[in-house]
Amino acid sequence: MAQMSAQLVPSLTGAKQPMENLQANPVPRWVVDDIRKMRAYPEQPPVIPHSIEGYQLSVNTNRCLACHKREFTQGSGAPMISVTHYMTREGQMLADVSPRRYFCTACHVPQADTPALIGNSFVDMSELGVGHAGDQ
Repeated sequence: MAQMSAQLVPSLTGAKQPMENLQANPVPRWVVDDIRKMRAYPEQPPVIPHSIEGYQLSVNTNRCLACHKREFTQGSGAPMISVTHYMTREGQMLADVSPRRYFCTACHVPQADTPALIGNSFVDMSELGVGHAGDQ
């Protein structure tokens, strides 16, 4: 099975030989248009529509919260982080962001203008002819 998987699964590394030296691709340009992207599936973490280069994200500071924390959104115009980020695993509400939700880039990522590594045949349910409940 392991020998067959090399034929069935496309390589993501790009190199034919594991230790082959290749010319590095140019660093991709970040998509920084500040336009909120549609999510591909329910509960997908939204992508970051702006540059986060130079943002400090450590145990001591989180630059994202300066705009997206509940009490700062009116002044910044940024969308508020989800109320789920203020909950413990047991559903208990907290006064501040939950430590397990503190490192934003664990789930949220900026977008780069790059081609896909492998093909994608994803089709949204709305394009499959599935109507909304009550449309009949």
